[in-house]
Amino acid sequence: MSGILQGFIGWVAGAGYAGDSQQAYTTPGTYSWTAPAGVESVSVVAVGGGASNYTNGGGGLGYKNNITVVPANSYTVVVGDHGSSGSSGTDGEDSYFISSTTVKGEGGAQGSSGGGGYTGDGGGTGGGASGLGGGGAGGYAGNGGFRPAGGGEYGGAGAGGAGGAGGYWGFGGGVGILGQGASGASAGPHWVAGNPGSGGSGVTYGAGGSYGGLGGNGAVRIIWGSNRAFPSTNTGDV
Repeated sequence: MSGILQGFIGWVAGAGYAGDSQQAYTTPGTYSWTAPAGVESVSVVAVGGGASNYTNGGGGLGYKNNITVVPANSYTVVVGDHGSSGSSGTDGEDSYFISSTTVKGEGGAQGSSGGGGYTGDGGGTGGGASGLGGGGAGGYAGNGGFRPAGGGEYGGAGAGGAGGAGGYWGFGGGVGILGQGASGASAGPHWVAGNPGSGGSGVTYGAGGSYGGLGGNGAVRIIWGSNRAFPSTNTGDV
């Protein structure tokens, strides 16, 4: 056996190569993620929570690749909640990894310009809402669908893997966290929920809420390994 091969086997056995893996956080709250042995770089996607109750903006989506980490060190993960249901509704909360200046999906807000923004290498702003209903969550390369004013209009489609807006009084569409996929199509006219983007399901994650209803909560997903990067390079579950 050559010395090079022996060295490689020893490196693997000593956890110099940690393999491809990931960690997803999908329940609102603050967490501590510890970098596994051999992991010195990660890629992260963060989706903000959607606003709730009346005219509801979707959460933004931000991703960042090649974030340097130190094995055995711990890093902050924050998953934003959706807005609460009340007399006028409230904004969604931000989601981020390490800090809000590293990579962030901003929570959606009330109103026509209420879609959450993002921080990172790329992403998309959540859709706003001028009429009763919810905007779509932001995508990996485009913005969430916009919910126009009026009683009969359809919600707009998402772009770049974003969720589509709901019809009149309808929820917005959420966005998936396994990487960029198809965008959510337009929906409506009345009570019809927006179509999710990038393999999302319903309001999961980041969708703006419907009239009188709650939006989608946020999420953070961390991936590492060989040649893995958002928006769509080997980003699936492994």
